[in-house]
Amino acid sequence: MDEQAALALIGDRLSAAGDDCAVVDGQVVTTDMLHERTDFPGGTTRYTAGWRAVGASLSDVASMGAEATAAVAVYAAPEFDADELTAFVDGAADVCEAVGAEYVGGDLDGHDEFTVATTALGDTDDPVFRSGASPGDALCVTGTLGRSGAAVWLFERGEVERANDLFRFEPRVRAGVALRQYATAMMDSSDGLARSVHQLCAASDCGADLSGPLPIDDAVDAVADDAEERRELGVFFGEDFELVCTVPEADLEGAREAVPCPLHRIGTVTDGAVTLDGTSLPDRGYSH
Repeated sequence: MDEQAALALIGDRLSAAGDDCAVVDGQVVTTDMLHERTDFPGGTTRYTAGWRAVGASLSDVASMGAEATAAVAVYAAPEFDADELTAFVDGAADVCEAVGAEYVGGDLDGHDEFTVATTALGDTDDPVFRSGASPGDALCVTGTLGRSGAAVWLFERGEVERANDLFRFEPRVRAGVALRQYATAMMDSSDGLARSVHQLCAASDCGADLSGPLPIDDAVDAVADDAEERRELGVFFGEDFELVCTVPEADLEGAREAVPCPLHRIGTVTDGAVTLDGTSLPDRGYSH
């Protein structure tokens, strides 16, 4: 059973599942788990790991249009190195501070592989779900795509300082809050642009026609050898934690003015299939 099948199985049994966060009495809550072998390439500092792990959960809060309030983490490692542990906590605290939340602690455990489990909380009385998109809405994404893919390539090449810089991202909490009054559907792009659009369209029972050029990060051009590699990193690699959203055509300019980061229109919601430049876009992306 792959991840998507497992999520579908769980979703059939949990009414609160299915979006980036569960909504409980005006709060949103989400949890994530990251492992050294699959999520932290060699050269990832513990500061970056703390920032990125907690940031991943804060990104889920952002995708619901919620104000982030707090986060906790479980830190598990073969041994507790004082410098590594304090660097991790510093990274976790700093990413929370960047979005107006507070890192309030967690748990420590021994494990044969460095592993982190994070939980984030947020407040909203009007969450944005994945299921509200309608044909004719503008399909948009914040920021740029491919940063994480470029970072992994730089880690592999030994350019760890630049890679760590790219691997740390600011969760789009403020953008999510600003989009709450405009977006009809929203989620984050942790599984990649292509898979995220497919998931949003499946939840909204619609399709989408994407059209280039897509907002691929400049860092991708520095590592990609050709257009195919550029497309792979920008469209399918994932882990960029940008917001993918749909906005009524009439509200698009207002949304752009309200969001404190670039908001790019990348297509239009349709009642057909998911396509990119008129060609079927594969439902492929990051798989846990």
